[in-house]
Amino acid sequence: MKILLIEDDELLAQSLKDYLQSEGFQVDVGYTAQDAIDLTFDNHYDLYLFDINLTGESGLDIVKELKEAEDETPVIFITALTTLDTMAKAFDIGAVDYIKKPFHPEELLIRIRSKFKEPKEKILRYKHLELDPATKTIKVNGHLEPIGEVQFNILKTLVQNQNDIVSKEELLSLMHNPSDVALRVTINKLKSKFGIDIRNIRSKGYTLE
Repeated sequence: MKILLIEDDELLAQSLKDYLQSEGFQVDVGYTAQDAIDLTFDNHYDLYLFDINLTGESGLDIVKELKEAEDETPVIFITALTTLDTMAKAFDIGAVDYIKKPFHPEELLIRIRSKFKEPKEKILRYKHLELDPATKTIKVNGHLEPIGEVQFNILKTLVQNQNDIVSKEELLSLMHNPSDVALRVTINKLKSKFGIDIRNIRSKGYTLE
C-alpha cells in the first residue's frame, strides 16, 4: 500500500513514516497544503493520512477539493482538533476514519489494517488444475493432491504467466536450495505428476502453454 502523509509537525511526520515503512508500507511525506496538492497531482496513492491544521488550507478543504476532482482515495484524518463539529465535517466529506492526537503509532497501524485488509489471492485455474494461493493447495479434477511449497510456488508462477516465458532466475528465486539441476528436477516432477506441458525455452526460461 502506498500512503501519502501530510503532517505539519515534521518530527511526528518522520516518526510515522519510519514506523509505517518498517511495517511494509510505502510512504511519501508532505508538510503543507501545497505539498498535498503537488504530490497528489504527480502520484497515485492507496491512502491519504492528512492532518487538518495545515499551512495554506486545512486538510478538510484539500480533501473536499480532491473529491470534487473525482479523487476517491480513502482518507484518515489525524488531528488535535477534537470537537464533534470537526469530526462531523471530516466524515461528511468522506473520511474513513479519524484519529485524535496524541496517539500511539501502533493505534494508527491497527486502524489502517482494519480498514484495508489485504485481499486474498484468487483461485488460479489451468486446465484440470485448481490452485489456492491462500492455502497453497492444489486440486486435480476436483480432488486435493499433495504438493510441496517449492513445487506449488513454481507452478503458481507458471500458471500466472501461462503462454509467457518465466525466466530461470525468477524460478530459482523460489527455491530453498536453488540450482539448475534442482530446477530441472522440480519441473520434470510437475510435468509427470500433473500431466502438463512445461517447455524449456533455451537460454530464456520456462513456459506453460
